[in-house]
Amino acid sequence: MSVFIVGQSRTQVTLFPEVLDDFILENNPVRVIDTFVNELNLAEMGFKSTTPKLTGRPGYAPAIMLKLYIYGYLNRIQSSRRLERESQRNVELMWLVERHIQVYLNQLNEADDENKAEVNPTNDEQLLAINKN
Repeated sequence: MSVFIVGQSRTQVTLFPEVLDDFILENNPVRVIDTFVNELNLAEMGFKSTTPKLTGRPGYAPAIMLKLYIYGYLNRIQSSRRLERESQRNVELMWLVERHIQVYLNQLNEADDENKAEVNPTNDEQLLAINKN
């Protein structure tokens, strides 16, 4: 008889549930992120690429990318590489980004570049002057 509790073998075949929703509690913050972003009109807010192009490889929806960024902000994940890693192992994030697990680093950077706000040069110069003092 064993004195310790024995876990399951790592080679034991198990099936991941078909419905990720079973793992996400009703009061989980990712549900708030999902509902919030789904209610936004991203085109009206100035997001680019809200309508897919007719040619080329389809990209990720801007709403998915925004959900990913908000999740990262709320969970203090600043690196796009860490966000990519989390999207492959974190069930909450799998649910939030609708199992778009292969969120590659270059696509995160492209989305960031496309949606950056333009910086007014006079404001930029003022910020540099303030930082020097």
